[in-house]
Amino acid sequence: MHLGQEVPPRAASQKRGQALTESKRSETQPLPGRHSRVRSDHATELAEDYVEAIAEIIQSQGTCRAVDLARQFEVSHVTVNRTIGRLVRDGFAETEPYGPITLTSQGKRLARAAAERHEIVLQFLLALGVSQAVAETDSEGIEHHVSAETLEAMRGFVSESE
Repeated sequence: MHLGQEVPPRAASQKRGQALTESKRSETQPLPGRHSRVRSDHATELAEDYVEAIAEIIQSQGTCRAVDLARQFEVSHVTVNRTIGRLVRDGFAETEPYGPITLTSQGKRLARAAAERHEIVLQFLLALGVSQAVAETDSEGIEHHVSAETLEAMRGFVSESE
């Protein structure tokens, strides 16, 4: 098409439709990073729960075995073995077939960080007046999704309310 030529009605309609579609798409797209952070949090949630549980079981019983985790999480041995396999692959745990599960130094750091976040969230919920039982249940999920900024605000609130 040359300068000064009239745009056929159908082509003009298609261009308007395309512009409208692009406009709607930009209105409905989430803010950058909002959902990707949630997906990332979900990806590490299971690993954090498992290393935290392994550390707690080792602390209370001396050793941790797959059966202990299956009982605690109320899942099958197959589920536990697959998850432990991923923890070993990712450098958080070590084990041999039918042997106890131990945490690597990286796994111990992750377990300590998860336990600390859990405790801050739990104390925050209790300071708000949430019952112990509900706070314990809710903190299990919330701990994986709070940002460092939110966690610090929770820590400050708990410190001020004591």
